[in-house]
Formats: sequence, structure tokens, C-alpha cells
Amino acid sequence: MKIYEKAPAKINLMLDVLHKRPDGYHEVEMIMTMVDLADRLTITELSRDTIQISSQAGYIPLDEKNLAFQAAQKIKAKYNIKQGVHIHIDKQIPVAAGLAGGSSDAAAALRGLNRLWNLQIPHEDMMELGASIGSDVPFCITGGTALATGRGELLTPLTSPPDCWVVLAKPPINVSTADVYGRFRADKIAKHPSALEMQKALENKSFDEICHQLGNVLEDVTLTHYPQVQQLKQAMIQLGADGVLMSGSGPTVFGLISRESKVARVYNGLRGFCKEVYAVRILT
Repeated sequence: MKIYEKAPAKINLMLDVLHKRPDGYHEVEMIMTMVDLADRLTITELSRDTIQISSQAGYIPLDEKNLAFQAAQKIKAKYNIKQGVHIHIDKQIPVAAGLAGGSSDAAAALRGLNRLWNLQIPHEDMMELGASIGSDVPFCITGGTALATGRGELLTPLTSPPDCWVVLAKPPINVSTADVYGRFRADKIAKHPSALEMQKALENKSFDEICHQLGNVLEDVTLTHYPQVQQLKQAMIQLGADGVLMSGSGPTVFGLISRESKVARVYNGLRGFCKEVYAVRILT
């Protein structure tokens, strides 16, 4: 038996870091939504009690470092599953890009294994499993658009943005999330983005106001230490994207675009800066 699952990428419409917590994590306030750039997982049951990961991409780990592998480990241990599983990941989301590709793969693995083994896992338990793998996994399990608080695992569903185009561009560098958070200083931030104002913009389906409220406090760190990201953001603005922001800890920059006639100009212009450029839609 084979199960197929789609693992979409996420972008941050706003990301605020409030303070460092006693457990070492940072208290965050984020509004995230999903875009139609996705990995695809094929999940096949094995008779031998083992976990196998494969991918056409030569640059992702196929062992315990892979978050989909960890998802299979955790679900097998918790529910005493003695069957094995093979998970093939058709990798389309850039790695270490601020788009939650690994987290989305883990979420898709949890959803798929729940179906494969007919476990009927309650939603709360699925979210708890996800949070034990990574802070973005619970959001990737539920999808849609949500306010994430705590370390990112506490979710409040929100109205999705109006239908629009998203151009994503990742420069040829990888950025360590841990390194960015390690350099971040909340007391140095002059202006914090407003989750409340972004929620209002979403409720009103106001594309212009959503673009106006875009904000990510981690840009101060990443843009300073990785000038390529700053150049990419500036290029996207000059090419005419309506709202431009770095996603997560970077280095991917995205531009929201309301009119399809603008998309080709932005997309083609960015291809001069980097190879990994994608024109996709918001998943409403």
C-alpha cells in the first residue's frame, strides 16, 4: 500500500521575537501562510521493521537527521508499530531557506503514517508529536494561515490572504537559524511588526494593507551578515513586487504580487541574481 502526501512551503507574513525563554527557546509571535511550492512524499509500508528515506535530491540527510525519519521514529515508538516504512521525498522546496521544507516533510510523514496504519490519532496528539520534532511542524500539520506563539507551536487559525502571486528567491547561501537567533538582540529592535494589524488586514482581505504590515525582526541580523540577501530584497522592490520580506531566518526573500502581468518581470529580473527563483500562488 502506498500513501501520497503533499508538503507545502510556508512564508512568514510577520515575525516578531519577544524575548529568550528559560528553556533556551525564543518567545515568538508569527503569522504564517502556505504557498504552492511543495515537496511530495510517497510512503510505502515495509514488512521489515526499519525506516528508509530516499530522495532525488543529493543534498538532504537520509538518516536520523531527516525530520521525516524522526516523524516515523516517533509515531512507531508511541503507537508500538512493528511494520517498517519507506518514505521517498521528491524535494522541490529549497533547503535551509526559511521555508520550513524539513518541517513540512515531517508533518506530511505524520499525516501519511496516520493514514497508512489507520491510527486515527487525535489532533492534539498529532500536534504534540509535531512539536517534539520542531517548532514549525505543528503549523505544517494544520496548514492554512495561522498566528503562532510560544516557540511557534501554539496556533490560532486566521483568515487566509486574498489570492495573489508569490515570487520566492533564494540566494546561493545557507543560513543557520540557530546562528541568526544567537545574534538576535530584542532590545536593539526599533520597531516591532504588529500581529494585530496584520490580522486586521487579513480579515479585511486588504492586499495593500497586508503588504504594508509585512515585517520580520530577524531581517536586522540576516541582512547585516549576509549582504546578498539585502541586495536580493532591494532588487525585488525595484522590480516592482508589491510587498517584499525575508521569510523566517532567511535567506529566501519573497514578493507578494497582485497582478499577473507583473510576475514575469519580477521573476525574470531575479534570475539574474540567483538560480533558485519560483513563481507560485498563495494557498488560500
